[in-house]
Amino acid sequence: QVQLVESGGGSVQPGGSLRLSCEASGGNFRGMAWFRQAPGKEREFVAGSLARSGASPRYADSVKGRFTLSRDNAKNSVYLQMNSLKFEDTAVYYCAVGNPILSSMMTNEAYRHWGQGTQVIVSS
Repeated sequence: QVQLVESGGGSVQPGGSLRLSCEASGGNFRGMAWFRQAPGKEREFVAGSLARSGASPRYADSVKGRFTLSRDNAKNSVYLQMNSLKFEDTAVYYCAVGNPILSSMMTNEAYRHWGQGTQVIVSS
């Protein structure tokens, strides 16, 4: 049974930083990604990688240059370093794993397993 355990969410002021972690167990997946869902909005892609090394990550335009995804293959984990956080980054962040193809890696449907979510609040 696949389980994803997320950690690292919290409250931070605008301009601050947080680092999210997600450790997967019960399976090994090529694709690991982060999505987020803000109140009243649909869940959206944030960042992801199809390479077990974490190479060639893809990012949503809204987070490019501020967020960095990395992976530790030995720990079957994926991380999201979030810098220069903005009010609009407030959301529940979800880790997702699966084996999507490149053209679908930014879609919810491409991932089979999801974490429970971790809250990120950016507030002054």
